[in-house]
Parts: sequence; C-alpha cells; structure tokens
Amino acid sequence: MSQVDDQIARSTEMLDRTRANSRGASMRSRKSRQSDIGKRVARIAIVDAMIVIGAIVVGFFIPLGMFGALAVMALLIAATVLLAIAPGVPEVKAEALPSAPLRTLPVQTEAWLDRQRPALPAPAQTLIDAIGVRLDTLGPQLTALDDGAPLAVELRKLIGEQLPELVKGYAAVPEPLRRTPRNGRTPDQQLTDGLKLIEEEIGEMSASLAQGDLDRLSTRERYLQIRYREDGVEG
Repeated sequence: MSQVDDQIARSTEMLDRTRANSRGASMRSRKSRQSDIGKRVARIAIVDAMIVIGAIVVGFFIPLGMFGALAVMALLIAATVLLAIAPGVPEVKAEALPSAPLRTLPVQTEAWLDRQRPALPAPAQTLIDAIGVRLDTLGPQLTALDDGAPLAVELRKLIGEQLPELVKGYAAVPEPLRRTPRNGRTPDQQLTDGLKLIEEEIGEMSASLAQGDLDRLSTRERYLQIRYREDGVEG
C-alpha cells in the first residue's frame, strides 16, 4: 500500500509541476503579446501626435480648409493601420545568440526556445517550460555580472551555444527516425535528457549567483545587529 501511495504522490507532484510549467509558459507568452501590443500602441500614439502637431503648425501659416482636414485624417488613418500591421520585434536567430549581450541573452534565448517548442515532443516541451522559468530568474541576476567572469563565460556557452545546438540537432533528425532507438536511446530521449541536464545546470549557476547576494544580505544584517541592537544594549 505504501508503494502505491508513493507512486500516487510522485505522479501528483509531476502533474503539479507540469501544470505550473504550463501556466508559466502561458503567462510568459501572454506578457510577450501584451508587451508587443503596448509598444505598437505607443508608436501609433507618437506618430499620430506628430501628424496632428505638424498639421497645427502648418495651419498657422497656410489655412488647411476642408480638404486639408480630410488629408490629415487620411494620413492619421494610414499611419495607424500601417503601424498596427507592421512586423513586431525581429525574430531572434540562433546564430545571433552567442554574440548577444549577456544581460539580454536569457530573454533572447527564451524567445527563440518558445518558437521551437511546438515542434518538440511533450516531455521536451515541459523541460523547455522549466528552462524558461530558470531563464526568467537568471535574467535579473546578470545585470551586475561582468562579461569576462568565468561564470558569465560558462553561461554564455551553455544557453547561447549548447542549448540551441541541442535543439537544432534534434530538429535536423527526420521525424520518422526520432523514435527509433540508436545506441540504446531514441533521439527523443537524447533531447529530453540533454534538456534536463541544461535545466539543472542553469539552476546551479543561478544558485551560485544568488549565493553572493545571500552572503551580502547576511553580512548587512549582522552589521545592523551589531550597530543598533548590541550598541543599544551597551548604551
């Protein structure tokens, strides 16, 4: 009975983790769409405002009249439509990831992975979601990390080169062969195992970066204790 309970507990934990990862992927996708829409609206507002201001300035010197007003309205409509349907953020290319700025590398890698996700098997999709969560955590941690630091070099190699190469290598395998064992494992299994290792490695690197922050927090808290609590007792 205990073995059954253990199996149920493991299955429940796996299901909860899968749901959490799926919610995280959905939330990131929704945030990305909202960000793109916000940028488009901002561009439209700026351009339309410039058109209106330009029309007002011209109107001081040359009366626009009915035809001028119609021309301004037509220009506003055309600008709004063109900016609304214009391409959004340029698509991130895997080839550009190794040279991407370190601070933006997690975001760019995650955007590239999101586009590859639908073509991957279900277990790999779950790991892609988990890697996305790791990258969300890692991004802010890199703002103070020097590009030449050993950890920065390893991070760039891991998420800017090895991760994309793993996914691209799997995509190059013909679909019928992806579930055919070779040397004891299928390409699907090799991809999943590789993604799992990368996800764990990103987590360890993120923990290493956080350790420095935790040490600084502990030092600061200890200083405050000495400075205010112990000095207060002595006084």
